[in-house]
Amino acid sequence: MKASMRGLAGSMALLACLALAAFAQPSGKVKIGYCGPLKDIDAVKAAGFDYLEVRTSEVAALSDADYEKVAAKLQQVGLPVLSANLFLPADIKVTGPNIDKERQMEYVRRALDRVSRLGVRLVVFGSGGARQVPEGFSKQEAFQQLVDFGKRIAPEARSRNITIAIEPLRKQESNIINTSTEGLEWVNAVNDPNIQLMIDFYHFSVEKEDISDVLKVKDHLRHLHMANPNGRVMPLKWNEYNYAPFFEVLRQIHYDRLISLEVSKTNLPEEGPQAIALLRRAFEQ
Repeated sequence: MKASMRGLAGSMALLACLALAAFAQPSGKVKIGYCGPLKDIDAVKAAGFDYLEVRTSEVAALSDADYEKVAAKLQQVGLPVLSANLFLPADIKVTGPNIDKERQMEYVRRALDRVSRLGVRLVVFGSGGARQVPEGFSKQEAFQQLVDFGKRIAPEARSRNITIAIEPLRKQESNIINTSTEGLEWVNAVNDPNIQLMIDFYHFSVEKEDISDVLKVKDHLRHLHMANPNGRVMPLKWNEYNYAPFFEVLRQIHYDRLISLEVSKTNLPEEGPQAIALLRRAFEQ
């Protein structure tokens, strides 16, 4: 058991070094990652991504033995894990009349412990099922519940060197916080440096947000998700969608953090390198 724990500690130390090295890329170079399950580790590495964005709830649900295997696998492959999504499972409610704060925090501590040891420094708070406001429940009260949740998880995130970034979701996935400006309202209400904002281009496009909204939230923008909104697939060609205004404003604000491809289906070996090349060119134009 002691040898096993020493092995895990060694894996964690190396994963932390991988994460630091990835973040230490030259200023102005956006890191391009892929949102995917743990079974995709080899494929994500082979496709040439800078990092893997893991699923928080998947990592949190692993047995201790399986978690150790994942850590060892990431070490073996040499793939940094800089961010995580799918923060809360749908049954850990954060709005409505039946929230359980003790259960919320028990899960949050376990989940943040797990992903932080893999090297994660940013966790996306989308979790549409968890934050969906029940029918007939006050939206104003639900928003205050989300603010309270943000205030309670912020110290937990800070103690693990993690930033939580709210993800505005299209109305089909959540009935609260659907736009970047609504996300900014929540960030300002929580008022903690470890609570920030991200933009998913798919949701941004579906909700028909104005490109000027990026300028309004730029001081709190910490992460991006990317997909071709037509089918939520890999972005492969510049002329397949009107990407130009979005990337123009990103260059204008000198965005130089992370961007993760989050798509509904893909052929990683073929489409991964194409999408990476497209995004590299988009930021360099």
